[in-house]
Amino acid sequence: MSLLQAKNLHHSYGDHALLDGVNLTLDAGERVCLVGRNGSGKSTLLKILGGHIKVDDGDIIHSPELRIAELNQEVPQGFAGSVYDCVAQGIGELASVFTEWHHAAIEAATDPSALDRMQRYQDQIEANNAWTLETRISSTISRLSLNADQAFDDLSGGMKRRVLLGQALVAEPDLLLLDEPTNHLDIDSILWLENLLLGFNGTLIFITHDRSFLQRLATRIIDLDRGKLTSWPGDYHRYLEALAAQLETESRHNALFDKKLALEETWIRQGIKARRTRNEGRVRALEKMRLERSARRERSGTVKITTQQADASGKIVIEAENIDFGWDDKKIVQNFSCKIQRGEKIGILGPNGSGKSTLIQLLLGKLQPQSGWIKTGTRLEVAYFDQHREALDPQKSVRENLAAAGDQVTINGHSRHVVGYLKDFLFSEKTIHMPVKALSGGERNRLLLARLFTRSFNFLVMDEPTNDLDIETLELLEDLLVEYKGTLLLVSHDREFIDNTVSSTLVFEGPGVINEYVGGYQDWLRQRPNAETVAKKSPTRQPGVQQPVQKNSQQRANQGELRTLPGKIEKLEEKIEAFQQGFGVEGYYQQDPELIRDEQQQLQVLEDKLATLYQRWEALEG
Repeated sequence: MSLLQAKNLHHSYGDHALLDGVNLTLDAGERVCLVGRNGSGKSTLLKILGGHIKVDDGDIIHSPELRIAELNQEVPQGFAGSVYDCVAQGIGELASVFTEWHHAAIEAATDPSALDRMQRYQDQIEANNAWTLETRISSTISRLSLNADQAFDDLSGGMKRRVLLGQALVAEPDLLLLDEPTNHLDIDSILWLENLLLGFNGTLIFITHDRSFLQRLATRIIDLDRGKLTSWPGDYHRYLEALAAQLETESRHNALFDKKLALEETWIRQGIKARRTRNEGRVRALEKMRLERSARRERSGTVKITTQQADASGKIVIEAENIDFGWDDKKIVQNFSCKIQRGEKIGILGPNGSGKSTLIQLLLGKLQPQSGWIKTGTRLEVAYFDQHREALDPQKSVRENLAAAGDQVTINGHSRHVVGYLKDFLFSEKTIHMPVKALSGGERNRLLLARLFTRSFNFLVMDEPTNDLDIETLELLEDLLVEYKGTLLLVSHDREFIDNTVSSTLVFEGPGVINEYVGGYQDWLRQRPNAETVAKKSPTRQPGVQQPVQKNSQQRANQGELRTLPGKIEKLEEKIEAFQQGFGVEGYYQQDPELIRDEQQQLQVLEDKLATLYQRWEALEG
C-alpha cells in the first residue's frame, strides 16, 4: 500500500502554472529525489506535501496517522534558544514542557530553588507518560554530535542545518522532506548526512544539486518540468540517459506535429472548398490541432554563459612563501608556500571554519600575512565570486544590480541590451524588475554569475559557486570552467564539480596545515596520508625534536584494523548498491509486500553495519 498519493495537482503563481495535473505516489522505504530547473516549483511541491501550501485543485491522500517532518532550504534567523530547545520542537505540543524542565534541571545543579519548578514540569511529563520523548530528544542530540546547551544563533550555517535535521528526525517521521540538505555543509558533514539518511527507516523525498549525494541516495528520481512530473526508476546516471532519449523523442514528435499543422493551415487558406460540408471534419480536426499547439509548453532555453577573456597575465600569477596567519590563538595558515602559474585550475578543500575563504583573501592581498610574503604577478585582471553574495544589493532590482545606469552592457566588445543579456541567464521580463530580495537562492546565484561575466578577467576566483544552482546550470558552468583559458581558484564542497574542473587541490588537513595534491577530490582520497603521516608533515611540530615511534599492542591492533576497514566498507557498499538497484526496477513495489519488507530489512541490517564501520573508522583515525 502506498504511503501517500497526490492526484491531479494544479497550482499557479499568477498566470504561471507550476503544477499542471501532477500525480505522485510514494511507497514506504523509498528515497526519492525531486529534480528540475530553478523556479520549476520543486520547493513549492515539497511545501504542498508538507501541508504548508493549499493547491488550487487536486487531492493529497494519506492516512491521518502519517507523520511528516521536513528540513527547509532557508535556515531561520534569530532563534532565541538552545540546541535542545530547537530539537525538542520536533515532538509537538509537549515541547515547551521538556525545554522548561531541561533548563530547570540545569539551574537546579547550582540553585536549589529551581527544584520546585523542575518538579512541576516533571509531574507534567509523568502525567502524559512521556519520558520516552525526552529519551528521544537526548539520543537524537547525541546521535548528531550536538551540544544541547549551545545557543542556536551562535552556530555556523552547517551546524544550524544539523540541528534542524535533528528537529525533523526526533519526530520519527514516516515521510521526511529535505530541501537542499547539503547547502552550507562541508564534505565531511555531507558524507555523515549520506550515511545517516541511508539508515533512515522511513520514506525520503529530497531536492539537491549535489550529484554525488543524489547518486548515492536516490532509489527513484522524479523530474518536474513545465508543470508535469515524470518518474524515473533507478539512479542518476540512468535517469540522464532516459531523459535525453525522451527529449529527443519529444523534439521529433513536435517537429512532425508542426509540419502537419503547417500543411493544414495552408489547406484552410485555399478558400471556399475547405469550408464545404464534406470537409467539416477536417476543419474541426484543425481547430483541435490549433488548441493542442497553443497549449504546448516549450522547454525553456538553457543558460548562455560566456566569459570575457582579458589579455594573458604574467606566467607567475601568485607566489607565497612561508606565510602565517591566525585570529587570536587560532592558527589558520601556518608556514604555507605555493606558486600558482598561469592557466592552472586549483581547488581548495577543507572543513567549514578551517580557513578556505581566509586563504583566498590572503592570496588576493585583501589580508596581509603575519609572517612570510606574498607576491602577485603582472597584468592580473581578477574576478571574484563571493559565496555571501555581498556584491548584490537586495533592495535594488535585478536590472539595477547588473547595470546601475543605462540600458547597455558590453560583452566581448559588443554592446548588448540589459534585458537581452539577462534573458541569457533565464530571467524573464517580470523577474528583471523584481528586487533581489524576492529571488530564490538559485536566481541570486545566476544574477551573480551574470554580473561577474560582464567583466573581462584572466584570474577567476570562485567561493562556493554551486549553492542553490539547478543541476543543468551547474553542468553548464562546469563546462565553461573546463574550457576557460585563464587561471582558476575554486572553493567548493561539491565533490563531482571539483573532480570535473580542477587539476590540483589545496587541502586543509589540520590547524593551519595546507597540503597540495594532484587532481580533484577523488584523487585526494587516493593520495591522502593517514592521520599519523599528516601529523608528521604538520609544521606545528618542532624541528629537530624526535617524535616517539613505539606503539603498544593496542595501537598496533588499531592500525591493523584500520588497514582492513576500507575493504570491508567497499564490500558492504557493493551489496547495498545491489539492493538499491533492485528497488529501482519498474514495478518493484507491486510485488508481494512480505518479500519487499524482507529485502528492506536485509538492506537495513547492511546499512547499520556500514554506519558502524564508518564510525569505527572515524574513531581510529581521530
